[in-house]
Amino acid sequence: MVSTSNLQIHIVEEKDAAKRLDVFLAEVTGITRSQIQKAITEGLVKIDERVVSKANYRLKPGQKIVFVPPIPQESELNPEAIPLDILYEDKHLIVVNKAAGMVVHPAPGHEQGTLVHALLHHCQDLSGIGGVKRPGIVHRLDKDTSGVLLVAKNDVAHLELSRQFKERLIEKEYLCLVLGVPEKGKGVIDFPIGRHPTDRKKFSIHTQKPRDALTLWELKEAFSYCSLLLCQPKTGRTHQIRVHLTAIGHPILGDPLYLRKSRLSKIPDKAMRALLKQTPRLMLHAWRVRFTHPISGERMEFVAPLPEDMTVFIEKIKEVTRA
Repeated sequence: MVSTSNLQIHIVEEKDAAKRLDVFLAEVTGITRSQIQKAITEGLVKIDERVVSKANYRLKPGQKIVFVPPIPQESELNPEAIPLDILYEDKHLIVVNKAAGMVVHPAPGHEQGTLVHALLHHCQDLSGIGGVKRPGIVHRLDKDTSGVLLVAKNDVAHLELSRQFKERLIEKEYLCLVLGVPEKGKGVIDFPIGRHPTDRKKFSIHTQKPRDALTLWELKEAFSYCSLLLCQPKTGRTHQIRVHLTAIGHPILGDPLYLRKSRLSKIPDKAMRALLKQTPRLMLHAWRVRFTHPISGERMEFVAPLPEDMTVFIEKIKEVTRA
């Protein structure tokens, strides 16, 4: 492919023979087929110097396609030079290790300093999501949750990753510090989740509009009065891990919504009680993700190491446990 300003020139190879014109252009440009089809009907695609108006035109080897892709609108958000921990990046997607405390999307009260603002500054090759030059966030992490996050750079990658999430083909694993030690080494939590009946900020297993939710958990390490768990959410409900672990009696340490302070006050060990009351933040970390690359089809896996604030806090817990 050769690009002159916004003009693109593609030569059809043998492997692409007999492909539909709109399918081929969607694959090589990262633009959705609907946008490609619109460009074709508007006369913005030529094959061997002749305008082609049919999206289902079948290609032949050696043909030269000249395409003028739609220019994505600039985002209304201002890019911000915020440091990012990049685990992987190519022209279709980026994998970020999100820091705790960083909001993903702009929202009232968080109009600046979000992950989206940082990505707009970092990514110079965004081809547009829905016709707007912006990163495609395909899943979210709460503000105080750290860890691995997938972001699409173009429509094709965004649609495919969204499909994988919807069909539960993407595997996610979280590490979290919870109150108490489970009696068993592993388990399954299968409680539907929905809006809390009285508190609109919270979600609950006691709800008027339940949606199925499934979480697998495994005990990784036990301490006095708390433990480190590995959780695998098989569904993607808001606050799922937080609500599910609370439901089985093991709320996540530092959770301002679901961990009742009275639970901590009942810990008989004075030193441990004082320490757990000083938990620096929600002790939840998106540790690992596995997915299929939206373009190449390669199975990929990325791990975000446990952040320093959690490792330091775990060491403090171990010290008090040993004392």
